[in-house]
Amino acid sequence: MLPLLSSLVACSAAAQSDDAAYCQKLSDYATRYAGDSSFNGGTRPDLVILEGTAKCNKGDTAGGIAILEKKIRSKGFSPPSR
Repeated sequence: MLPLLSSLVACSAAAQSDDAAYCQKLSDYATRYAGDSSFNGGTRPDLVILEGTAKCNKGDTAGGIAILEKKIRSKGFSPPSR
């Protein structure tokens, strides 16, 4: 029973880590392609991107991913692959 439990915990931790990495990837992508233009020709995250990133940073990766993917799609782009 103990080996099964530890393998489930390990899988859960790996999934959370993957989701956190994907959140960061989405945040960077959204900022680059869907963010607000800045005066120096670059882009910066808008309030929606900041909200999605904050959710990811607080551990609500599902909520953050949903917000960031929606933002990316609203600008006519497809979210990056996991």
